[in-house]
Amino acid sequence: MTATDTVRRIYDAFARGDLDAVMAECASDAVITQDPALPWGGRYVGRDGIAEFALKLIGTSDSAVTTEEIYQAGEQVVQYGRSKGTVRDNGATFDVAECHVWTLRDGLVVQAEFYIDSEAMLKALQA
Repeated sequence: MTATDTVRRIYDAFARGDLDAVMAECASDAVITQDPALPWGGRYVGRDGIAEFALKLIGTSDSAVTTEEIYQAGEQVVQYGRSKGTVRDNGATFDVAECHVWTLRDGLVVQAEFYIDSEAMLKALQA
């Protein structure tokens, strides 16, 4: 099993809405970061932090990630694609570029850095 396989399993679990399966792939002290300008952005630590991040994201938008490229570089997996969906509060649709950088150790995610086109996402949120 490769680090890329682990990350693919996480995307599949998110798509199914299976947060327990996501957590199973993460270290207990894993860290997630995303642009703090976004309603779900900031720094989240541990499984409670991952759950908080997921609830904020799901509460704000109904979205799905489409992977265009994914590759492994040492302990990191870099995924590039699109995040497409609908803002829950205003019904605006969005289709923004995103890049996720995952760091794994001993087969578990220890860090996930999520980058999206924040400007485009904020426009959709404020539409």
